Amino acid sequence: MFAEFKKSKIHYTDTGKGRVLVLLHGFLGSHEVWSEFVKKLSKKFRVIAIDLPGHGESPSIGYYHSMELLAQGVKAVLDKAGVRRYIITGHSMGGYVALTFAELFPENVSGLCLFNSTSYADSEEKKKERGKVIRLVKKEHRHYVAEVVTSLFAPENVAKLPKEIEKVKNIATKISQQAIINTLEGMKERKSRDLILKFGEFPVLFIIGKKDGVIDFETMYSQMALCKYPSVLMLENSGHMSFYEAPKETVKELELFATRTYRNQY
Repeated sequence: MFAEFKKSKIHYTDTGKGRVLVLLHGFLGSHEVWSEFVKKLSKKFRVIAIDLPGHGESPSIGYYHSMELLAQGVKAVLDKAGVRRYIITGHSMGGYVALTFAELFPENVSGLCLFNSTSYADSEEKKKERGKVIRLVKKEHRHYVAEVVTSLFAPENVAKLPKEIEKVKNIATKISQQAIINTLEGMKERKSRDLILKFGEFPVLFIIGKKDGVIDFETMYSQMALCKYPSVLMLENSGHMSFYEAPKETVKELELFATRTYRNQY
């Protein structure tokens, strides 16, 4: 399925019936990373998984993918789907987009899950690092993609999950050089959205990998403390790809969170 947005199209899948769960992939991902989650969650919920611009089957839009642009694209999909209230789950960059969405469209958010993600902006050091990566991608993006995917998993999980790593690499290598650059620029320039956690009137689930090489798990404690209705799943042996590294635990926790959220209707 496709939704019109800014003279372009955004691809998404829409599976199941009932209350709505929205799944947003991370950088270099697509809706395909959620395939097992969709199978299980769609037995109880209506699950909408979106290819963010430049990823999967959604083309790039212009030359700069700000988190605001991506959030507006998500809204276009959900309006096309005819839904008004939903729980949004965002993995990594998808979490940045989910927080931006909650800032722009708070009346539509019933709950939020930050899945290996953070509300904080890049530090100055991280911005410089992204600048170096952008220069590297301009020279040879396929080599960068192959290396970065493996580094997202905890070291001890690399040998255990060859099929999952190969799947992520296959998804990532389909993303164009320009789309990678567009998205890196957008993530580099995003602002902190910890105030969304503080003032949001919806519950927030944090799924955290203790061996995450992208998100420092210790910075998550202060973010959890901001929320009125926080929940947390701390995974001792997971890196940045917890839906592959701890699939049973994460899908179960997300299902419980959604059930609890819709039952209580904060």
